[in-house]
Amino acid sequence: MKSAHADRRWLSVLGLALGLALVWTLDAAADGHGRKKKRWARQATDPAYAQACGQCHMVYPSCLLPAGSWRQLLEGHLDHFGQSLTLTASEAKEIGAFLEANAADRAGGKRSRKVMESLGGATPLRPSEVPYLQHKHRKLGKEVLARPAVGGLGNCRACHPGAEQCDFDDDRVSIPR
Repeated sequence: MKSAHADRRWLSVLGLALGLALVWTLDAAADGHGRKKKRWARQATDPAYAQACGQCHMVYPSCLLPAGSWRQLLEGHLDHFGQSLTLTASEAKEIGAFLEANAADRAGGKRSRKVMESLGGATPLRPSEVPYLQHKHRKLGKEVLARPAVGGLGNCRACHPGAEQCDFDDDRVSIPR
């Protein structure tokens, strides 16, 4: 037969475990200041995409453009903004499949929805042409974007160190002087 003391001890252990679980859950949903964390999807970058495109410019998160934009970029690989991309047919197919599968119109995250809502059916070829992204940067003066360390709106990683991992959290922005 159990004693009342054993029952209380068991309830204390259970209460402690539930309390720790609650604290862990709340901590996982908030940053160090008690604010709720933004839940942007963190996408893995396709190694072939990172290798082929990262040689010349930042590896843009695929969620910044719709699938049609990525398709046009790869179909026009012989004239990629004045350059010719050196992709084999199989590389273009692999990269295209990754970009289209994770594009703004298929990714399903909050940022992707905002990108798509701002486009009105357009298929821009650069993230810097996306109205939502232009709106997010509207307070930056042209002189800031012209700084050599910034290099324009298309160089996301100049101010967003985690841009290539789709981390655009406002708390981590650092605008170079």
